[in-house]
Amino acid sequence: MSDWTPEAGTPPVSLPEDVSPPEDVSTPEEPDDLPQDGPVADVPSYEPAEPAPLGVERTPTGRAEVDALLERLADADHLPADGHTEVYEDVHRGLKSALTSLDARPAAAPGPPRPGPTPAYDNTHDHRS
Repeated sequence: MSDWTPEAGTPPVSLPEDVSPPEDVSTPEEPDDLPQDGPVADVPSYEPAEPAPLGVERTPTGRAEVDALLERLADADHLPADGHTEVYEDVHRGLKSALTSLDARPAAAPGPPRPGPTPAYDNTHDHRS
């Protein structure tokens, strides 16, 4: 039998007479063909991607103020994600202002009059017996 003994705390293992423990237990050397200075092709990059347009089409509404605000959304296409919030908040404020201004129109605003209420029609008395 060999004079090799296991490390402390490891249960004893008996080896057959013709088997001896390894002489040198070390890590294998790295192959020379691996790139040493640059990134390995199979390793994913955790760097953020460059800003890229989302390609969302914006349909004109016919209201110049609203259309300009919608076009402002395209500015986010060229910013990193942490810059989008400022653009979105700016557009939101503008759209909210545009909607509020529609509610604040004077009563005599130009344009066709709004339809009034229609009278209720009671058809229970139309039946002839």
